[in-house]
Amino acid sequence: MHKQMQRLPPRQPLLFGSIPQNPMRILLKIIHESSLFALHALKTNRLRTILSLLGITIGIFSIISVFTVVDSLEANIRKSIRSLGDNVIYIQKWPWIFEDDYPWWKYANNPRPSYQEMDHLREKCVIAEAVTFRITIRNMMVKYLNSSLENISVYGISEDFEKIKTLELSRGRYLSALELREGKGTAIVGADIAGALFGKEDPIDRIITIRGSKFRIAGVLKREGKSIIELGNLDNTVILPVNYIRHIVDIRGRRFEPEIIVKGMPGISNEQLKDELMGLMRSLRRIRPSEENTFSLNEAKMLASALNSLFKTIKLTGWIIGGFAILVGGFGVANIMFVSARERTPVIGIQKALGAKNYFILLEFLSESVILSMIGGAVGLLLIFGGVLAVNVTLGFPVVLSFSNILLGLEVSAAVGLSAGLIPAYSASRMAPAEAMRMS
Repeated sequence: MHKQMQRLPPRQPLLFGSIPQNPMRILLKIIHESSLFALHALKTNRLRTILSLLGITIGIFSIISVFTVVDSLEANIRKSIRSLGDNVIYIQKWPWIFEDDYPWWKYANNPRPSYQEMDHLREKCVIAEAVTFRITIRNMMVKYLNSSLENISVYGISEDFEKIKTLELSRGRYLSALELREGKGTAIVGADIAGALFGKEDPIDRIITIRGSKFRIAGVLKREGKSIIELGNLDNTVILPVNYIRHIVDIRGRRFEPEIIVKGMPGISNEQLKDELMGLMRSLRRIRPSEENTFSLNEAKMLASALNSLFKTIKLTGWIIGGFAILVGGFGVANIMFVSARERTPVIGIQKALGAKNYFILLEFLSESVILSMIGGAVGLLLIFGGVLAVNVTLGFPVVLSFSNILLGLEVSAAVGLSAGLIPAYSASRMAPAEAMRMS
């Protein structure tokens, strides 16, 4: 009999009562009971709990709303920057990013790129896939019969522009090489212009008037959508042959800033292309080795680099603003947990008398604190979601509450709850059973 008893497996110690010490079962029980206690706190002390969680709600709302707006702005701006092209160099009079120690008046004295320089680069640059000339004229008026549109941008372009800037047409055709070379009176219009002037009417082969000159519409571009910075957005643009625009305006005038756009061949880096173009432009303009460039070579990554530091600063500001609110909310949650521990002292004593371990009481209170904080954070996220919907409907600007920001909000809420509940939970877990039951 004695030997048989020795063969029996040893009985596992009890957590409390008759519950086996199964880690998963313990965890589920802790989460279940903590959720009930958290909901009970919300029901019995609504005003106190809501006011305590308000700081976390405001903090999460501040941080995640800033991140949501910044991420949406960043995505929109970077989309516009990508439209400039990753392997494209813009030869212009002015740089996109100014150096701190370089006087602006030196740039002001630079000559503007010319159509003849574009022809020279097209002939001499062996690593270029496409070279084109563009001039932008803003605040133009476009007329069709009795209708007119103001503040329209007009692009005057040469050949190869479609090889550098992707142009998707919803109807019609692109300008032919002959029309671009000889400056025919044909035009491509953006989606907003076509919709405003013609409505449901087919705009192809209709005649529009710009500065008294008539242009026949050859094609309509697909809608690109709104953008914070109109880099390359063509919805409100008319594209014309630059050789025709010369008859409308003096493209050498001070009002206009022409540019030469060069796209490198596949496999050619921007640095290789810039070195080639710099040598050709210096030779063309007869710049001595000791003299500075009289032109600027711009590329998309210059803007991207400048934006990185800007967005980091804005996000840091969001953390600082929301951090103070979250700090206040954390003290509120800690206060709730201290009150909860005091009110449940008898229950803690009974649990300990039945065999509950210290870590069970600790995890129970920590879970309750985390759940309360996450409730406050979830309310903040719901407010942000409502704001996102309102902005998308009223302004039409795409703002997206990303899954990563939702996860970040919940993680911050959980971290605040964990920090705020640590001391109250530790105090509750260290209560002696007899002392806890005596305090009841």
